[in-house]
Amino acid sequence: MYYFTNDYSEGAHPLIMQKLLETNMEQTDVYGSDQYCANAKALIKTACGREDADVHLFIGGTQTNFTIISAALRPFQGVYSSFLGHINTHEAGAIEHTGHKVLELPTADGKLTAHQIEENYLIYLNDPKREHWVQPKMVYISHPSEVGTLYTKKELEELSAACKKYGLYLFLDGARLGYGLTSPGTDLTIKDIARLCDVFYIGGTKCGALFGEAAVILNPALKPDFISIMKQSGAVLAKGRLLGLQFQTLFTDNLYETICRHGINMAMLLKKAFEEKGLPVVAESFTNQQFPILTEKMYETLTKKYGIGSWEVFDNGTRAVRFCTSWATSEEQVNNLINDLKKM
Repeated sequence: MYYFTNDYSEGAHPLIMQKLLETNMEQTDVYGSDQYCANAKALIKTACGREDADVHLFIGGTQTNFTIISAALRPFQGVYSSFLGHINTHEAGAIEHTGHKVLELPTADGKLTAHQIEENYLIYLNDPKREHWVQPKMVYISHPSEVGTLYTKKELEELSAACKKYGLYLFLDGARLGYGLTSPGTDLTIKDIARLCDVFYIGGTKCGALFGEAAVILNPALKPDFISIMKQSGAVLAKGRLLGLQFQTLFTDNLYETICRHGINMAMLLKKAFEEKGLPVVAESFTNQQFPILTEKMYETLTKKYGIGSWEVFDNGTRAVRFCTSWATSEEQVNNLINDLKKM
């Protein structure tokens, strides 16, 4: 059995494991005050082109999301999200548990638009009794989205402008950011994201690290006391150097981009095979997540040899599934899957 269910089934890139082993018996300062964390943050600031950024290292994505959102919002405020957004569907109500409401919005492709944000915010703003509502204060987006789609530079610029116009924070979830940045379908760079967002994070867990996410805070209003909020949220790792060393390694010699591009290359082989088979898709994706629609017979046959994620079952006897590649996906296994697909 080979698993295409997610992009974090393996451990970490060998270079990271090597560095962890080499430095295992070193004594360093704790709680992220070590030199490895300092080096990692400096490398990330350089990559973003923003020396004014505050960089904070987290253990996982859900922890990063609820800490950032709860730090940014006052008790009566909420956050706009696609109804498919990770904070709305896969975090067990973590945002609501912090006392903030996820204000879900419909979307056909997993993305929010500037027009959609403006339209919904004006409904709130023009209500004479709006003080009884949850006040929208943040827009949460994922890049890539939960169905593998990507924001263009123009779309992100428009979203950013709409957020600035109405005083909303723009927060980009980058759990799979490496696969977005290396996709053949993108015109967006990490410097563009740092220019247009108030806060975003760089995913490590799904992009070659053993664990870890790097939050990048650009808006000065979100910086004060953030470490205290992290600590209160249980988000400060005592052995912080384990995070710092991993991100230092990922952002040295373009390792992050190199290994994520491999994941994209594997996904594009699958994408081509699905197209040649004439399979419809949930959304056009040029990232490491592919969502073809299979017949039930095809699904049952493939799941005997491969782990794949069931996404949605339709009344006509078909099923949308997710095939997820990663930095560690074997070309041999991809070719095996393609050959099995051709036999159907």
